[in-house]
Amino acid sequence: MATLHVRNVPDKLYKRIQKLAEQGNRSVTAEVIQLLGQALQAREARGAAAAVIDRVRRQARKVELPRGWTDSVELIREDRSR
Repeated sequence: MATLHVRNVPDKLYKRIQKLAEQGNRSVTAEVIQLLGQALQAREARGAAAAVIDRVRRQARKVELPRGWTDSVELIREDRSR
């Protein structure tokens, strides 16, 4: 298992981590590992969501409306202007 040393942690941040550790009945080290894991999962989830949104947007650009149909954005704007 790797060892990670973090220097110059602001006192306020350390106190917050310490408080969370106490609430979770964990050591500060265990709490930091927990927080890092959660942060990485959240970042990966945001990246995956962004990829899906990008893929949907690319697909949406390829869709052509049948002849005579109006874009829904135009219909919404028209409705709002009433």
